[in-house]
Amino acid sequence: MTSRPASAWQGDVEAGVRAWTGGSAGEPPSAAPRGTRPDTPPDTAAEGPDADQESVGRAILLDALTGQARSRRELRAKLRKKAVPDDLAERLLDRFTEVGLVDDAAFARSWVESRQRSRGLARRALAQELRRKGVDQESASVALDDIDPEQEKETARLLVRKRLRTLRGVDSTTATRRLAGLLARKGYPAGMAFAVVRDELAAAGLEGAEGDVPDA
Repeated sequence: MTSRPASAWQGDVEAGVRAWTGGSAGEPPSAAPRGTRPDTPPDTAAEGPDADQESVGRAILLDALTGQARSRRELRAKLRKKAVPDDLAERLLDRFTEVGLVDDAAFARSWVESRQRSRGLARRALAQELRRKGVDQESASVALDDIDPEQEKETARLLVRKRLRTLRGVDSTTATRRLAGLLARKGYPAGMAFAVVRDELAAAGLEGAEGDVPDA
């Protein structure tokens, strides 16, 4: 995957807080009272029915973004779960987008890189995950286009080698079926999956079974 510099907003809401409040880049955020967390949504029950919904919604978003990038759809769902009115939620999300805290294109790039590295997922599986996260087609396509086909194939090989260590004593037909199924579930195309399995079984001194790789 092509290396990209990390987005400044990812995992760090301090810049967004400053952008929202108008503070300067070198100005530290104001300290929270001892024993409380900064940006924690206020106790609306204690404040009564006239609690500032905008402040509550903003605090919910800042808390959700602390340490983890999220898609706009995920954040919208969190606001709805906390009973923030939809029209207010959209205004808050628009404002967070303006200051760079909500950026689905950057989220998609980060998600693809992370899931490919940690789970060994291929393009098809990653595309499905981005759709479930609510990332638009254009942002998803740009992020997926960063995937290096050779790196993807090498990841498939590593997955097969790791699983092979648990298949000692299993006949080649069963091993082929299980390994092909593993790669299919992670989104690898059938042709690539079968070729990788065949090569790795041959390298291990086993004869691969002929046939098609099952789709997931």
